Amino acid sequence: MGFWMLTGLLSLLIGGALVIAAWRSRDDTDPAAAYDLQVYRDQLREIDKDLARGVLTEDEAERTRTEVARRVLEADRALQAETAGTHAGRPQRIAIVVGVVVVIAGAFGLYRLIGAPNYPDLPIETRISLVEEARAARPSQLEAEAGVPQVTREDPDPRRAELVADLRAAMETHPDEPEGLRLLAFEEARVGNYVAARTAQAHLIEVLGDEATAQHRLDLAEMMFLAAGGYVSPEAEALLNSVLQEDRMNGAARYYVGLMYAQQGRPDLGYPIWRNLLADSDPDAPWLPAIREQIELVAAMAGDDISVELLPQPPLPNQPGPTAEDIEAASEMSAEDRQSMIESMVAGLSERLANEGGTPEEWARLISAYIVLGQPERARPIYQEALSAFAQSDAALEIIREAGAPLDAGGDIPLPADAPLREPSE
Repeated sequence: MGFWMLTGLLSLLIGGALVIAAWRSRDDTDPAAAYDLQVYRDQLREIDKDLARGVLTEDEAERTRTEVARRVLEADRALQAETAGTHAGRPQRIAIVVGVVVVIAGAFGLYRLIGAPNYPDLPIETRISLVEEARAARPSQLEAEAGVPQVTREDPDPRRAELVADLRAAMETHPDEPEGLRLLAFEEARVGNYVAARTAQAHLIEVLGDEATAQHRLDLAEMMFLAAGGYVSPEAEALLNSVLQEDRMNGAARYYVGLMYAQQGRPDLGYPIWRNLLADSDPDAPWLPAIREQIELVAAMAGDDISVELLPQPPLPNQPGPTAEDIEAASEMSAEDRQSMIESMVAGLSERLANEGGTPEEWARLISAYIVLGQPERARPIYQEALSAFAQSDAALEIIREAGAPLDAGGDIPLPADAPLREPSE
């Protein structure tokens, strides 16, 4: 009720202002011609007074009367014309008033037809709650697949198509053979038969049991995504979360989780995932083009008006950092200059990693660099930070631990400052 009272009052105020402006006229004031007519009549009376006082002769008075009388007639005709014009404008003002009434009435009628007059306010907490309820009730994998036409591409290689047909027949006889299931899932996905690929991959994970890896589950989630027409179902979400629990830096899983949140009304969660993934990914990561194409829209939906060029970018290949080649190139320098150059390059690498992050290899290189420079007190906090940052990736931890092995062993052994910086794999 309060909404209608407020909008009604505003409409009346605005409409009234328009009507008053349209209705105003010069009816309440004398026209210019009426003022002129009054002046000429006063002049006629003054002529008679001047004649009585002898200021004018009879002939002069007569000529003046004739001239003033002519002006009186002209002013009278002008007054009649102005009066007629004023009355002629009244229908136009009435049409304006009717138009204002029609517009206001039409606006109210249109709002009742397509608006939501009794819709309550939706604070952000309420909207998030509604989105989460919708997410929980979203279609399952099978329901999503039922609504997507499954189109299988014809294999361009007749020989390979024959081999795939033989593989399908063989798997009917030996349905639990792991290598056959792996090949079948791959081949079905290759020709666009994603439902069959998803079925084979799911059965492969059942057969492998505890031996199934995070990569197996990620492959299944991707096949589910393709079979559902680009939709991340609850079943695919559970698989992706299990992958991230084992390896929180897994780029493909992070991409799909961010996409899922963007699809399901939570861009505030999807956008940070993609933004961080941009910074953490290798330059040739397969998900980068898809993120760059969509992230500006997702960011805008999340309330962040950004340009993809301003977002963190993946590190370029061969980022600057001290290597054995750098040291060899400086062999002609004096010991002091060489030490200064090395320390400058190490400081640059340290600053970049602190501000932008980097790969496990780059963190390992920095740790090794400080050890080579005989500065284990600087290497230790960086080593601990790297262990924490890559705690969910066994492969990354292996690289970092190898670089920090001297620290774990006590690592205060002074090394020559001009010794070449080793790669982590050495």
